[in-house]
Formats: sequence, structure tokens, C-alpha cells
Amino acid sequence: MKVTIDRAHVAPTRYWTLLEDGRVRCDLCPRLCRLREGQRGLCFVRANLGGRIVLTTYGRSSGFCIDPIEKKPLNHFLPGTSVFSFGTAGCNLTCSFCQNWHISKSREMDTLAETASPAAIAKAAAELGCRSVAFTYNDPVVFHEYAVDVAAACRARGIRTVAVTAGYVCEAPRAEFYRWMDAANVDLKGFTDSFYRKLAAGRLGPVLDSLRYIRHETDTWLEITTLLIPGENDSAAEIQALASWVLDELGPDVPLHFTAFHPDWRMRHVPPTRRDTLRRARSIARETGIRHVYTGNTIDPDGQATYCPSCGSVLIGRDGYALGAWRLSADGRCAACGTECAGVFEDLPGVWGSRRQPVSMARYAGHGT
Repeated sequence: MKVTIDRAHVAPTRYWTLLEDGRVRCDLCPRLCRLREGQRGLCFVRANLGGRIVLTTYGRSSGFCIDPIEKKPLNHFLPGTSVFSFGTAGCNLTCSFCQNWHISKSREMDTLAETASPAAIAKAAAELGCRSVAFTYNDPVVFHEYAVDVAAACRARGIRTVAVTAGYVCEAPRAEFYRWMDAANVDLKGFTDSFYRKLAAGRLGPVLDSLRYIRHETDTWLEITTLLIPGENDSAAEIQALASWVLDELGPDVPLHFTAFHPDWRMRHVPPTRRDTLRRARSIARETGIRHVYTGNTIDPDGQATYCPSCGSVLIGRDGYALGAWRLSADGRCAACGTECAGVFEDLPGVWGSRRQPVSMARYAGHGT
């Protein structure tokens, strides 16, 4: 697609190759878009400008908000704390079931209503008492350079960073990206290549590669989310296969979230996920050997609590995104039996609750470049 590019928010990128026919190949994600001058990739935010790939939305966002960390969802990373969240526009997958389609599918740059430098974002997060900053709402893969710069600014202030991503990224940029991420929730959309090709125009293999890489080659805390869509990826056989792969390839301590689909974007004809489907999936995964399995986008206190893998005691109770019971010691162990609970915990839980607080960046706009 060839469109006018606003040069005010253009930033150079590192992952591209000039081809013999004059096109430039974007080497950020497995799509490997080959672009002529002025063309944008499928993500819409990376383009060929002057014979190189540039990011066209650097410093621009679709909005800033303080969320509970549990909303990402991350249940074993600084529970109860607030996270400064933002996204940009565009995506490198084409999920027909996208729940944030007005952002990720945006082709209107007016969606990016706010501007903020990496330094301004880090300053805002610090002053607002957020323990972390999340790249979310759309996939940070497509705004790689902006995300990495924000993460560097946050690290300088002692603020951690969180990626909410589909994990659809090439090897070299993936390595750079996860050097800066403290936690990630990867959206494992299904467990068949046919699902990815049919509903997301992608492939399963690169996502599995990313999961293995994060788990075994980085210090990034990892959790996984699968949105269960009726008739598409919710069969007992597929859930069993997914859980078995997680157990064998990643280990039993990687938390797995099964969340409810609601009709949206191009799948408004599909009914919402039944609660008993989520509970069945959780049961299958737990019986397979995954220690921490959760249900989401539904009311299910049992499926949202964290349990000790040894004695079965409730370690962290939850009511939606708000914490209830807390029975972890200061070093992250079960108060009843002393078994360690995998995760990133502080001495005491946060007290942010379930609030969602929009943030205007106007007061921070002049901070940094």
C-alpha cells in the first residue's frame, strides 16, 4: 500500500535488507514484506522511505492509561501493582477476532491522538507511582524502536517493562527486544497452523520459537494467554496438545490463561465463550501438569486464584482484577507449607485494585526527546 507519510514521526529502523530489484525487505517479522518506495507493510506503520524501512509512528500513541497488572494478564508479576499502559496503531497479524481492532487495525493516523517521548513516559510512570510500563493494546513488535527506547528510559528510573504480544517476530529483533523486557504475556492464539493461517494470516511455528526463546534464553518473566473461540480452537484435543507442549517445552511453572471470546471485529457471528468451556480447558491443563492455570474475561473466583502447587492452599485470591487473600511470604513461598511459587513478587502485594485511570501526557510533553 502506497500512502502519504507524515515525516514528523518517522524514525529509522535497523532490520531491513535492500533487494536486487530495488525493493526493501522488512526483516522485523516473519512476513518479510517487500516494499517499493512509499509503500507500507501489512502492519501499516513501517514503510519504505528513501530506500530504507522506517517506523512512521515513533512517539505517537492511541492513549495512555494506568491499569492493574492483572489486566495484561499477568498474575505472577508484581501482583496488585499499577502498570502504565499504552499502545500505538497497526499490527503484523490480521486476526479476525481482534478485541482491540479499533487500534490494531487502524489505518487512520488520527487514532494516534497523543505524543510522548520515551523520557516523558518514564517520568510519568515514576511520578504516578507505577511499578512498570506495558506495551499493549496493539503489538509492540510493530513499534519495536519506540518500545526499546521507552524501556531503556524506564530502566534508568528503576521502572520495569512489560510486553503484551503475539510473539510474531524474527530472531535478531527478538533478541534485542527481550534484552529490555522484564515480563511478557504472549498470546498463543491457537495450537494449529491452520488456525493461524485461516484467522490471523500467520504461522504457528514462529510463535512457538518465541516462547521457547523467552523461556530459556532470557530473564523475562513469561505468561501465556489463549483466547478460546467456539468451534475454532476450543476442542479438548487442541487444548490437551497445547498444554502438553507448554509442559514439555517450557515447564510446569509458566502460567497459562484461557480467556473468553466475545463477538467482535469480523467474527460477530460467533457466540461468546461459555464459562464451562473455560473451566474444562483449565481442568485439562492442570491435569496435564501445568501448575498455574487461569480463566479470564469471566466471573470465576476459583479459576482466577493462585494455588500452592504442593498443599493446594490459596496463595492469592482475586475478584476480577482486585486482590483478595494473600498468603505468600516475603520471599514468595506458601505461608502454609513453604513451597516456592514461581513468579516475580515483592514483600507485600500492591493495592491498586481494579481501577482504570486515563492519563493525559500534556504535562510531560516537554520532557526529553
